[in-house]
Amino acid sequence: MDLKNEFQPIRDWANNRGIYAKGDIKTQYVKLQEEAGELAKAIINNNKNEIIDAIGDCVVVLTSIAYFNNVPIEDCINEAFNVINKRKGKMVNGSFVKNN
Repeated sequence: MDLKNEFQPIRDWANNRGIYAKGDIKTQYVKLQEEAGELAKAIINNNKNEIIDAIGDCVVVLTSIAYFNNVPIEDCINEAFNVINKRKGKMVNGSFVKNN
């Protein structure tokens, strides 16, 4: 996987709203927890539209967290995919468990 600038519109949106100038990584992490809670609620309620919205909100916040860490989220995703792409493992109770 080789994402490059797919998230630039999100960064532009956050910059235009002052998130980068007045926010910080800690406040964005708290926001991520809020959005993750909304995702959990949507999953429990089996509300597809809310699930889609909450996933998108989490991605937006993660983009800002990456920004505050001086790394593009594309690099984070590329790195993670390059690691997990090579993993071997099996499904256990609905979750992928990697081999040691």
